[in-house]
Amino acid sequence: MLRKLYARWMFAWETALTTRDENRIVRPVEWGFEWLEDFMQAHNLSEEVEPDPEQLMLRLNEAIIRNSAEFYSYASPRDYRLEKRHPQLFPTNVRPETLAQDAKLKEEAAAGRLEPAEFLRFTSPVRTPYPENDMVNARWYPAPADKQRPGKPKQAIIVMPQWNADAFSHNALCSLFNRFGISALRLSKPYHDIRRPAELERSDYAVSSNIGRTLAACRQAVVDIRCCLDWLEAQGYEQFGVLGTSLGSCYAFIAAAHDARLQVCAFNHASTSFGDVVWTGQSTRHIRAALEDAGMTQNQLTALWSAISPINYMQRFAATPKRVLVVHATYDLTFIEKYSLEVLKSFRELGIDFVSKVLPCGHYTTGETPYKFIDAWYLGSFVRSAFKQLGQKPRQHLPESSRELTMQ
Repeated sequence: MLRKLYARWMFAWETALTTRDENRIVRPVEWGFEWLEDFMQAHNLSEEVEPDPEQLMLRLNEAIIRNSAEFYSYASPRDYRLEKRHPQLFPTNVRPETLAQDAKLKEEAAAGRLEPAEFLRFTSPVRTPYPENDMVNARWYPAPADKQRPGKPKQAIIVMPQWNADAFSHNALCSLFNRFGISALRLSKPYHDIRRPAELERSDYAVSSNIGRTLAACRQAVVDIRCCLDWLEAQGYEQFGVLGTSLGSCYAFIAAAHDARLQVCAFNHASTSFGDVVWTGQSTRHIRAALEDAGMTQNQLTALWSAISPINYMQRFAATPKRVLVVHATYDLTFIEKYSLEVLKSFRELGIDFVSKVLPCGHYTTGETPYKFIDAWYLGSFVRSAFKQLGQKPRQHLPESSRELTMQ
């Protein structure tokens, strides 16, 4: 009886949080082949050869999966730089309390009461029509020198927050990792915070009813993660991890499947299929509305976004040793629990070394008290322990391509 009451209360709370923002836009369905034109040309895929757009997109997904090392490959940027500026919130909602917080931060910066922060900037190897999106942004949290033990390999983690995260999301986690002697780069995903085009209130172009653009956004995010690893290596870092939440966990997983340098992986809300999450999740109901208006089904969407679905890279992910954490929530209405359980099932079948933690809440309520503290404990304790174990092992020098997985 109590369990049912708790579930009813949790689902009501979760629903209230996922429906409070009123600036979600139902955009028309677009195929978006132009976003992947380079790859299509390289593999002789065109509307002239296959005039049916759905069949062409299915063939494109199949080609990406077969040639994923090529799709997620890149030339390392040459314009890395550290930039100091006052941090801004870049909110994605128009709620009064959020706008007030944004205004207060700007006021404090103007009055000199806000400390500037350091950001890694570079041009993404994956280009889009939006120059602001193509300038990658990652807030830099170097571990204090007194936390770096003599003889210990330098360790760093890349942190990828959730879809539509503001620029302060997950910053506290980065500070926590610093206390363990682990440096952190808090990476802004494509179309998020400072990378968001001026025409948008939300980070809509990262996930939308434009099929090709959504594929391309994932490609850019994965490549950006790997470029951050290149910069960290150049700074003398030797051991690396990645933490992703929600959409960030999808990006983080695919990056780890294609880059052997990522040996510590924390997936905070995970799922097997990108299309299933968008179709069944409360927070993407506006995207589903557009797809349904166009006559599309869940099965069709699952196939059309198969190239950015973790399930299709499981064996590749399992090919190199990793320490892995998967956190999911029992009452999740955005990443339905059954899809998270499929991740755990696949990991078990493939013999992946992983830890599973379960939150007694939902997707959005993970950010509420007390659940955010439970989640932080799971993530922080795992990352600390995994890096500690990694640091005690004899150092291994990955082949000149730690990019080896890319070029195969």
